[in-house]
Amino acid sequence: MLKRWLWGTVLTLVLAVTGVIIYYGYSIVHFANSISTVTSASSSNDGSDKDENSNASLVQIPKWEGQERVNILLIGGDSRGDDAGRSDSVMVASIDPVSKKAHLFSVLRDTYVDIPGHSKSRLNAAFSYGGAELTKQTVSNLLGIPIQHYVYTDFTGFISLVDSLGGIDIDVEKDMYYTSKADKHMYDIDLKKGLQHMDGKTALQYVRFRHDATSDFTRTQRQRIFMTELAKKMQSSTSLFKVPEILEAVAPYIQTDLSPAQMLKLASLGFDIRVNEMNQHQIPPNKLLTNERAGSAQVLGVNVPRLQAYIQKLFEEDHSDSNEAETGQSTSNE
Repeated sequence: MLKRWLWGTVLTLVLAVTGVIIYYGYSIVHFANSISTVTSASSSNDGSDKDENSNASLVQIPKWEGQERVNILLIGGDSRGDDAGRSDSVMVASIDPVSKKAHLFSVLRDTYVDIPGHSKSRLNAAFSYGGAELTKQTVSNLLGIPIQHYVYTDFTGFISLVDSLGGIDIDVEKDMYYTSKADKHMYDIDLKKGLQHMDGKTALQYVRFRHDATSDFTRTQRQRIFMTELAKKMQSSTSLFKVPEILEAVAPYIQTDLSPAQMLKLASLGFDIRVNEMNQHQIPPNKLLTNERAGSAQVLGVNVPRLQAYIQKLFEEDHSDSNEAETGQSTSNE
């Protein structure tokens, strides 16, 4: 489902805004130190301070100093009880600190990929084999880009986030219905076409639905739509006053290898990105997909070199557009 991958961008926006107001400084510090930080990992391109544990530095929101592209893996898990589960949603948020251009990639979970140490399988199997780290490595190899960090959440975290925001307005494109005894009907889906104000449970139904002819293709599209609306809500003046409550609600459900200082630096970078201008993509795109069989199962094949070339072209266009904008501005100032 849309889960924490959605948080990679959203969390960045929230932290950036809260850092501007001293009152929210304490809430950020408390949140950053209460989430599940797997390691105190620092990347060579993130401009990390050596004293990352200093509360004073957290409150001041340090700037992101690196110039290399930052890629964050956003994973929404479907773990239930003792079952680690598979990744229900996999996305990559990619930000260029120089051009301030951002991309959001939804990776189809049935993509047939090489999983390091486990031969080939569907992408969502990587999480059950080796958690977020193996998923990060697998997606990095698929896209041909370094993925520095990850953020993970599950159904409960997603519901808590939406509820803490007071819900989201979404125009549902059609009736959606699905029921499952296996989950004791906890995650049944029953939505009607039309504009709706969704709480966390209803929103989870919307972003999870894939029981129609278009399956995961339109589901990932809905997830990108929902993520954009969620980010807008996070930036709204109403939500700014609820930041401490929001951070407190989601803290127990986030796992990440970002340190508190790195999150705050990423926040300052993310705040420069206009949500409405974020480029959104299905990966692999339809033109690069092939239908294949793995044993008796139907999977989605892809020409990996062509996919990686497609990704690199998108990034090159970012720099081209940025250079043209700078040239135009320079000419107008003469």
